[in-house]
Amino acid sequence: MHPDWLVPDWDAPNVGALMTTRRGGISAIAATPVYLKQVHGARVVRLGRADAQPGAPVHEADACVTTERGIACTAQVADCLPVLFAAPGGVAAAHAGWRGLAAGVLEVTLRTLCEAAACEPSQVQTWLGACIGPRSFEVGADVLRAFGAAEDASDPSRFKPNAPCKWLANLPQLARDRLTACGVVSIGGGEWCTVEDTSRFFSYRRERITGRMVAAVWLCTSVRYVASRNPINPVTTTVRRSMLPCSRRRPQNDFLTFITTAFVLPLPLLSLLASAL
Repeated sequence: MHPDWLVPDWDAPNVGALMTTRRGGISAIAATPVYLKQVHGARVVRLGRADAQPGAPVHEADACVTTERGIACTAQVADCLPVLFAAPGGVAAAHAGWRGLAAGVLEVTLRTLCEAAACEPSQVQTWLGACIGPRSFEVGADVLRAFGAAEDASDPSRFKPNAPCKWLANLPQLARDRLTACGVVSIGGGEWCTVEDTSRFFSYRRERITGRMVAAVWLCTSVRYVASRNPINPVTTTVRRSMLPCSRRRPQNDFLTFITTAFVLPLPLLSLLASAL
């Protein structure tokens, strides 16, 4: 995993999740990412194995849900807010610009995930990735109206008056409001600004022509060990995990897990282990 990536601090067993920055893609994750044709709406699709196959049709939607292991739900952003969801037995990712947020993309994503995973909103953990921050997101009266805020009595923690007929919008707070209203109690992240942190994040508002970051979440497959030769010292065999980053991926007893998965290790290494006991 790239050291500059953002990783949710939630406690979600067997769930992998991250958000990339300017310094790396997600080709190294242990899941197949499925991308959407994002249109700033509220349509949500449920992904299955067929969606992860080469040449599969690209869904026009702004959020996706899956209960299949090894499939990564993704959101591509360069100022809009990515929101990741982890439930018992399911995950989801949503692309939430102000239009999609006002249209209810988070509510539809949560409802679809809870139906797919047979869980309650209170069991879902959510994480807000990097987006345009409240000191940089200047909006007009149309955005206030979309969220039902009055121009002359707006809440400065959501919409702070700035220039004449302009306000600074707090996109992460607006997302928290909607998730909380739906019964979500675990909401993390949302503290990074893509516009202000020029060296770490892409920003469409700052650069206009720019790249995209990817926020991804997936259900991990079973954890196993893989043996590989150490390129510095060929005599030494390095044992590494094939699943990163997954919450609670460390077993209670690494040695027992190592032995029970010995079929993936070369016999000379097993002999070396036996002689060391």
